[in-house]
Amino acid sequence: MPIKPTLSRFLPQGIAPATARQWGGCPDRLLTLLFTLLCIALWYVPTGFEERVDQGAQRCRARVVQTDDSALQRLGMVLAGEQEVTMRLLDGPFAGRLVQGVNPLLGQMDRDKVFRAGDTALAVMTLDGQGRMLNVVPQDHYRLGLELTLLGMFAVLLLAFGGWTGAKALLSFVFAGLTIWKVLVPLLLRGVDPLPLALGVVTLLCGAIIFLVAGVSRKGLTAFLGAFLGVLTSCILARLFTSAFHLHGAVLPFAETLLYSGYAHLDLTSVFVAAVFLASSGAVMDLAMDVAASMAEVTAKTPHLGRAEAFFSGIRVGRAVVGTMTTTLLLAYSGGYITLLMAFMAQGIPLANTFNLVYVAGEVLKTLVGSFGLVLVAPFTAAAGALLLVHPAGKRPDRSSMKKETEK
Repeated sequence: MPIKPTLSRFLPQGIAPATARQWGGCPDRLLTLLFTLLCIALWYVPTGFEERVDQGAQRCRARVVQTDDSALQRLGMVLAGEQEVTMRLLDGPFAGRLVQGVNPLLGQMDRDKVFRAGDTALAVMTLDGQGRMLNVVPQDHYRLGLELTLLGMFAVLLLAFGGWTGAKALLSFVFAGLTIWKVLVPLLLRGVDPLPLALGVVTLLCGAIIFLVAGVSRKGLTAFLGAFLGVLTSCILARLFTSAFHLHGAVLPFAETLLYSGYAHLDLTSVFVAAVFLASSGAVMDLAMDVAASMAEVTAKTPHLGRAEAFFSGIRVGRAVVGTMTTTLLLAYSGGYITLLMAFMAQGIPLANTFNLVYVAGEVLKTLVGSFGLVLVAPFTAAAGALLLVHPAGKRPDRSSMKKETEK
């Protein structure tokens, strides 16, 4: 007589494991409402760093009317000097006023911007104690409108294609963004240990994203367990090999700027380790959901499937997906440093020097550790699915009866 696993005693009775029914009467819409309320709460939760914003400055949109480039000098491929910009303020307390500002160019292509008549700029005004304007600086091109338009187009496409599931996916997208900005980043700045903090945030996001999309079901729990074990493996490997590679957090963009801004107490190496498994967690969740959804479908269509067969079915699905997913990480990380690789090749730097450079070694670590977690998430998810999705009391039908049914 087969012994039921201990975990089965905590699941509702009378529910087929392979189905996507929800436990304990927790409806899908109630979970969606819960995360909607969490998103609203996170939106209004202060980060604690609002006081660092210059309260004597006013930001608004401004239309560039005229520019004067006579003070600019061309130094090779870059420009240096000051550009006089005449702007008309489009909103704020001084809307409609024509003002003049100075756009300094430092000869750095990644930071400098040049305005032309008709451009929309983000203007920053400095005010005195009586609210009078002292000066105006065209800080950058105004891109917020286009960014919101692009986000809206993405939301419409996701809703049109995914329907209710797309709406939940959009909600999980918003929740993930707010959690990173309102929880992860402020706590990192306050000096909280990056590894347990990031692991906790990733676990929360895995649960939110997977259970919102898959529902609070055995399929969702299967995907969550597989994703969590994959992320945990990546975390352990990243911690071990970061020390072995002699890497430090200064390889992250703006890391030194952060230190010189009054945050010298931060452990940037631990921040780098956290960034490694945080960056790969999305692909890990994707693969875990693929394997869990495939196993749920197989076990639903074959209710008498044994655990071993279900496990190897999940392994075969994972093999088919993991090949492209690991390449996805390689392309994503190498795409971010493509100009660095081009510069090395253009200067004839040998591959031995290239791969020993700290920046390249950091990307190699991200790619391989993330890929390692991806490879392991398939067997983790398959094992969880074999335990959760296969009916513990089910038995495989004998081949003779299957043959008779086929002949009929």
